[in-house]
Order: sequence, then C-alpha cells, then structure tokens
Amino acid sequence: MDLNTVTAHLPTADPAAWQPGDAWLAGGTVLFSYGTTARRLLDLTGAGWQALTERPEGLEIAATCTVAELFAFPDRSARAGQWPALDLVRRCCESFVASFKIWNVSTVGGNICTALPAGPMTSLTAALDGVALLLAPDGDTRRIPVAELVTGDGKTALQPGELLRSVSLPAAALGARTAFRRLSLTTLGRSGVLLIGRLDADGGFVLTVTAAVKRPVQLRMPAVPGSAELAAALADAIAPDLWHDDVHGLPDWRRDMTGRLAEEIRAELAAAAAEGARA
Repeated sequence: MDLNTVTAHLPTADPAAWQPGDAWLAGGTVLFSYGTTARRLLDLTGAGWQALTERPEGLEIAATCTVAELFAFPDRSARAGQWPALDLVRRCCESFVASFKIWNVSTVGGNICTALPAGPMTSLTAALDGVALLLAPDGDTRRIPVAELVTGDGKTALQPGELLRSVSLPAAALGARTAFRRLSLTTLGRSGVLLIGRLDADGGFVLTVTAAVKRPVQLRMPAVPGSAELAAALADAIAPDLWHDDVHGLPDWRRDMTGRLAEEIRAELAAAAAEGARA
C-alpha cells in the first residue's frame, strides 16, 4: 500500500508530539493494508515498553505487545496455576486465523483500537474486565474498560491524539473459570460469533458477546442463570440494530448462533458451579 498522504515518519511514544492529521503506528498491519489519510506516522515500535508485566493485582499488557508475545505468555507465566483464565489467551490469538508474519507484527493495542467487531484482542480483554490506560497530548491520563472503549464497527471512545498505553487485566478475572465459543462461516474465516463466559469465585456469571455485534456486550448476573433467564437477558441487551452485518454473517444467523453458544456456555459453567458446590 502506497501511503501517499504521509510526509513524515516520527519514532516517538510521547503523546505531546501528536498534531492534528497524525496517526499512531504500532504493528501497522491494518494501516498498511487499508491505507490512511494521515500526514505523519508516530511510530511506537521503539517505545521499549515491556510487553507483559505480572503483578499480584493482575496482568498489564502493553499496547505494543505483539500477538506472538501474548501467545507465548501462558507457558512462562509465574501465575499460570493461579490464573486459569489464561487458557483464553491462545484461543483468542488463534481466532486471528493469521500467519506467523502477522502474529509477529500485529499488536494487542492496535487490534483493540482498530475496533473491528471480530477483533479477538477486544474479545479477550473485554471478557476479562480489561481496563485501558489512555494518554492524551495535553498530559492527562484516563482509564476506561475495554468493553466501553470500543463503541461500534471501527469506532472507539478515543479522543483526538489519545494513545492507548496498556490494558490491565485484574487477578480476580484471571482467576475465574471460563468457557469459550467461536463460530465462522468458513473453516479459516473471520469470527462471525465469539462468546466468552466467566464464573467468578463468588459465583457471579459474566457473558461477553463479540464479533456478532458491533461493540462488546456484557451480561453480569449474581449466579449462573437459567436458560430462559439468559435468553431474555440477551434479547434485552442486544437491540436489533446492534447485530453486525457483513459477508462473514447475516444478523439473523449471528443472533441465532449467539443464543445457541450462550446456552452452551451457561450449561458448562452451571455444571462447574454445581461441581464446586459439592466439593
């Protein structure tokens, strides 16, 4: 892709360097594929941010962490036994259905900020209550849940010039039992439906719907619901115009498959809750 509007390339991770007409550059796998109208590219690849940082309170993922680095993380995590939800990492990375070339360049932050409904890093971090740290050109910082950062197909809550620095996943979510379901119309196709369920230590149930909808949708309940209760909650939470519609799946199919996969997740986590109660 010839980026014929770009007149300068500036290696920097300083938000104060941003000017109107600039674009932040991380892996660039989407920017170089789809093109840009940016005047300058502010290149984050030399920022030197540690890709993954484990702390007692959770896991911090730098925006520049590549998919390959994240995929390798569960094998070297010092808390893998304490954080069973790390099982989701590889399943979400594999949902890219991309080559190793993409994995070694594409970044977690870039995938979230691109805000594609099928973005698996949005699915992963939203499902685990990820909180994004945003840096503004004027020096201000703010934190926002990833589930609220992505607001639509290709749309985010980012303000002009804001930079995604990292996403923090809390230990409570990482320590939860999870269930993952994904469907695509083709064997190696983009996700048409991707749901992640969570059973927290206090018995709470969280269901995150992505890919089928234009932005993440989350249901939170104090306990695993019954089938009818869950179906009703989904119908209330997802308005008809929120279902995504493209070549990877019609809205009716996405709605029906979301209901089917949600029930599978509910049944799986209900069984886990019952087993835990007997233990």
